[in-house]
Amino acid sequence: MTISSTRPGRARPVGLTASAAAVVLLASACGSTGSGASAAPKDFSYLSVVENTAVKTTLTTLSQGACTTQNTALPLKVDTVPQTGLDQKLQLLAGQGALPVQFAAGNAPALTNQLFKSGKVANLEDELTKLGVYDQLQPAAVSTIQALYEGKLAVLPYEYNIEGIFFNKKLFAEHGLSTPKTWDELVATAGKLQDAGVQPFAASGQQGWPLTRLISGYLYRSLGPNAMEHIANGTAKLTDPEYVAAAAKVADLGKKGFFGQGVGSIDYDTAMNQFLNGKAGMFYMGSWALSNIADAKQNTVGTENVGFMPFPAVAGGKGSIDQYPSNVGLPIALNSKSFDKKTGEWVKCIAQNYGSTALKDQGTISGFKVNTPVPDKNAVTKQVRETIDASKQNVLWFEALFSTKATTVSQSNAASLVTGSTSPEKFMQLVQDAQAGQ
Repeated sequence: MTISSTRPGRARPVGLTASAAAVVLLASACGSTGSGASAAPKDFSYLSVVENTAVKTTLTTLSQGACTTQNTALPLKVDTVPQTGLDQKLQLLAGQGALPVQFAAGNAPALTNQLFKSGKVANLEDELTKLGVYDQLQPAAVSTIQALYEGKLAVLPYEYNIEGIFFNKKLFAEHGLSTPKTWDELVATAGKLQDAGVQPFAASGQQGWPLTRLISGYLYRSLGPNAMEHIANGTAKLTDPEYVAAAAKVADLGKKGFFGQGVGSIDYDTAMNQFLNGKAGMFYMGSWALSNIADAKQNTVGTENVGFMPFPAVAGGKGSIDQYPSNVGLPIALNSKSFDKKTGEWVKCIAQNYGSTALKDQGTISGFKVNTPVPDKNAVTKQVRETIDASKQNVLWFEALFSTKATTVSQSNAASLVTGSTSPEKFMQLVQDAQAGQ
């Protein structure tokens, strides 16, 4: 997904004003008795985000191929909204009883969880079981969804991603660098790249989340796989010394200049281009970037020169290097009120065909099984797929269990953390206060 999240998943930031308005809208949404979406749908409406082209492209391909019959009965109709306005749009539609048949889930799981509790989001474990296609989901993707959505299968995994650090193998070879296994080695590698005139990391400070994921990465390695769960359940605070220490480690990367100039104004696409054009040696990102890497027009360094490594170990830490952060991108929820027979036929076709189509056409990995064998486009895609298959325990990301407000505060202040205008202590205090005030 070009942005992602969250999607996000690559979660994307929304403004504080929008977040505050969202609280009011959600209250009306959960109390609404609107009937706009209760009638049988006239089309297979899908609300996506402008930044995501992968999912709608795959659905369009299915509508013209494997799911032609379903599309004839219930035509696919795609609408988009900028990701920064997604939460507000969903809550407005929910309050009007006008949610589309399927829609990109909110930037924070908290929104979808509340819509699920209010009966507006379909229980997909029940629906897919009735359709006989529950087994078409990858168990790892189901586990990740349940961890995000309070044990419920509230969304479909149109993407399934693990996260780590992509690196430029050619640059590493030219400067005699080996793949770092520990945090100290990673910092040393970044320093050598910088000394050689190469920007060590590409990152989007404008999005914020590519930076905060470095914080959670350090926390999972230092404190173990339950580090962020302890914040969510209140047994620990972000202001505790060991949590502030993680923010300080990431802030230090910025202090050393490892993110280059003007990181706060760098958007997602620019950061991606910096890496794919050979201007940065490393890029923390999710496996959704494989579609960009496979695109020769975007990737001028060549797929053969892109490697992938896990977030490094922290000396004396309780976490393991093979515990990969995972997400389901910006997943898709379905309106419970419009989940009729025709919708069910569409969903059944998607479950059986989406995995193969997305991998074949775009090189993207979903949480659906690949029923038609597809050769890997390149070595790094093969490596990531094998890593996913072998993964035994995955973790989430920094904001995964935060409220919408805390997610916004975290991502909107990430750039100031690495540029030094906000101290690690202040950054963690701001996010902790936002989380406590949910």
